Amino acid sequence: MTSIGRNVALLAACQAMLFSNSSTLASINGLAGMALATNPALGTLPVTTWVLGGAIATLPASLYMKRVGRTQGLIAGAATGIVAALVCALAIGLGDFWLLCLGTLIFGASNATGQYYRFAAADVSPYDYKARAISLVLAGGLVGGIIGPGMSRFSVDAFSDRYLGAYLLLIVFSLVTIALLSATRIPNPTAAENSSGGRPLREIVSQPKYIVAVLAGAVGYGVMNLLMTATPIAMGLCGHPFGDAAFVISSHVIAMFAPSLIAGSLIKRFGVLNIILVGAMLNVACIAVALSGVAVAHFWLSLVLLGVGWNFMYIGGTTLLTETYRPEEKAKAQGTNDLCIFVMMVISSLTSGMLVTGAGWDRVNLFAVPLLVVVVAATIWLAMRRDRVPS
Repeated sequence: MTSIGRNVALLAACQAMLFSNSSTLASINGLAGMALATNPALGTLPVTTWVLGGAIATLPASLYMKRVGRTQGLIAGAATGIVAALVCALAIGLGDFWLLCLGTLIFGASNATGQYYRFAAADVSPYDYKARAISLVLAGGLVGGIIGPGMSRFSVDAFSDRYLGAYLLLIVFSLVTIALLSATRIPNPTAAENSSGGRPLREIVSQPKYIVAVLAGAVGYGVMNLLMTATPIAMGLCGHPFGDAAFVISSHVIAMFAPSLIAGSLIKRFGVLNIILVGAMLNVACIAVALSGVAVAHFWLSLVLLGVGWNFMYIGGTTLLTETYRPEEKAKAQGTNDLCIFVMMVISSLTSGMLVTGAGWDRVNLFAVPLLVVVVAATIWLAMRRDRVPS
């Protein structure tokens, strides 16, 4: 196996651990919050603080990795996950809602560093392999979609304090990640990359390609997070048991990453903008299914379509983003992109709890429609611009 293939394989395994962690948190954070919160409207606040932690840490994490190297920065992020799991477990044991929010905030910081696995794969790959490397790393999340919710079903009631075992399990995922990262061989930034800042950030972010790439990633993640966060709560309000909600979330996470096995090839064949458009339309289809009923089958199909749509928008946006910066600019360009994604996720998480408890499941879905319209319009605009002004 070549060094590129070895690094991509190890990063894909890290991605599997990251989304074992994330899918478990997606299944339990809102429910644990609802169990501890005195006000039901605050039940998804632990989800929001999880995302907020990512928003706070993502740009500093990118700049830190530019200084110390990808491997050391990613290991530090995984170690932070161990601290977060211990804080959350203590919060469950004490029945302390605000301590749980602190723990998920720390988890967010850990999660922010893990988002750079895809960029690490792109950085070590030749131009014509970047889309494939990104998609293969994200395909590791397919394993996470099976492991995380599956293990949470067995660990959630392992102790007398519900959810305690599920949070403690996340320590294992972080330890495995540290071992995998220790085996990677990712070159550290060169002296030239560290000494030069490249173009001003405002020049980078004003590029049409950059704008569409950020919109695809941020809206794709925001809509996905809005609907995924609300789903376990909505299913509970409809009388469906936790096991059904965990199954739906597991299927959703699998749908998020299974297309990664072919997404790189699809981008190469049909073009990145077409894949982003298909992803946005799949999200529209997801909303149509969600509005048609509240049986388990409706939740399941809606979340599967949402997962595939997210995959195409996220991988498409990430691939397009790699065309917008020079090597010495990647830390700030990537960090700013992921900051926009996490800010959108914070808004969607907070809005999700308010909408699903106050206005209902239908309003949650309808809230996402204008965001998807913006992505479709911007992507078509860029495609027409490329036809007029070949890049």
